[in-house]
Amino acid sequence: MEGLFAALEGTALAQALRGSRWLYAGVNAAHIFAIALLIGSIIPLNLRLFGVWRAISREAVVRVLAPVAASGLTLALITGPLLFAVRAREYSGVGFLQLKLTFVTVGVLSALVLCRSHGFLLRDAPRGHLVGHAVLSTVCWLGALVCGRLIAFAGD
Repeated sequence: MEGLFAALEGTALAQALRGSRWLYAGVNAAHIFAIALLIGSIIPLNLRLFGVWRAISREAVVRVLAPVAASGLTLALITGPLLFAVRAREYSGVGFLQLKLTFVTVGVLSALVLCRSHGFLLRDAPRGHLVGHAVLSTVCWLGALVCGRLIAFAGD
């Protein structure tokens, strides 16, 4: 794997990111924006699944916030690997990165399973399934957020 990570660091894009403060800063800012979109939509959506804001239909909340979360996730999945490529060998050994990726994977799979089981708008989902998903989702996305921040403090 060391050779693969070294090759990744040697790509023209990784070298450009390392060599340009502004390009790296732009990708980093885009990643932070992506996280803001993702977490900023997931937490209110999960609160609705917990039963908060019952006056607003669950379908309306899902219809508005799920696409925002998906957009944030997509942007994060584009910018994250770019940031990783800059120091792939170093980052690959950071436990917080591995834990973050686990949280992200479980969070995404959980949402896909919930939507596959109950439809995108979750119309027929039993309350227990919604609450269980909301707990798991909140733990996963906040865990990914915290681990992502801790990556910066895990190095030498």
